[in-house]
Amino acid sequence: MVKSVTLKDVAKRVGVTAAAASMALSGSDRISDTTREAVKEAARELGYVPSSAGRALRNQRAGAVALIVPNSSQHVFGHMYFMHVLTGVSESANAHDTQVLVSTNADEAQGVAAYERVMRSRSADGAIVTSAAIDDDNIQRLVASGLPVVLIGNFPYLDDAVSVGIDDVTATRRITEHLVEVHGRRNLLHVTGTLDHQTGVDRRQGFLDAVQAAGARGDIIEGDLSEQSGALAVELALSSAEAGTPGVFPYDGVVFANDDMALGGMRILRSKGVAVPTDVSVVGFDDFGLARVTTPGITTMRIPAEEMARIATERLFGLIDGTADLAAPSHLELPVEFIARASCGCADG
Repeated sequence: MVKSVTLKDVAKRVGVTAAAASMALSGSDRISDTTREAVKEAARELGYVPSSAGRALRNQRAGAVALIVPNSSQHVFGHMYFMHVLTGVSESANAHDTQVLVSTNADEAQGVAAYERVMRSRSADGAIVTSAAIDDDNIQRLVASGLPVVLIGNFPYLDDAVSVGIDDVTATRRITEHLVEVHGRRNLLHVTGTLDHQTGVDRRQGFLDAVQAAGARGDIIEGDLSEQSGALAVELALSSAEAGTPGVFPYDGVVFANDDMALGGMRILRSKGVAVPTDVSVVGFDDFGLARVTTPGITTMRIPAEEMARIATERLFGLIDGTADLAAPSHLELPVEFIARASCGCADG
């Protein structure tokens, strides 16, 4: 077996003590520049990798951050949003030589286990929470535990919480206005996300604001962000009394709260002979990859989910290290991007 390189090996190569080598690698100004560079060069030559576990122990830290998703693991790994979040968190954590612990809940009972696992074990130096429900009291408990916490999303009932999100109201209003002002659509349907989450509530509000301002018709059907719920919403609209003739869709525009539901809805429209975008314009939300490969491509609002997660993790490290900018606003809002494709009647791009 190959013997692993230790700090003592590096120190022996340079001719200094292990303590001096450790201080040199940590950038201590107690070590001369010449010695510091010699130690770093020796570490590179020998292939020495510092022990993050040992460093965490010396600093009285766990050497890990937790990503808490208070939903079932099936829900987490079934949506591209969470893959983007995990990528962003991991990218930042890797830069800080820190592990990422993912804590989810096996059922939908408020996600208590996902929080308790982190709070009781003290296995993480801080936590990032995403996809929490509006009535989830565990967030307050997590903050009260003294653990540094950063939230991804909008939490208007937690004024002092450090969070990173987007303006879902404005973004949905903008994409709805596009259907009204550019394509002349007047009879609109919005298929929402789950309304026990702030995202679902805010996107619904943005839709209602747009149709009210335009004097257009705006109906609501609640979905759950899955492709199946988008399909079911369209089937419900087709079977409603207002549809009149079977196979005739009662709306000329549909605003789906995400691209998965838009895909499911367009599949049913196609099967019933309703043409997109000739008979009905369709738009989605997210742009995590699916919208680019459908036929037609889905017009959508691009969410910087990976960037949100990366920034949230950097803010968490600021709280952990005590280097956070206390003058910065507690809630940071990132911009979204309107992406025009053929599903609404635009040319791609």
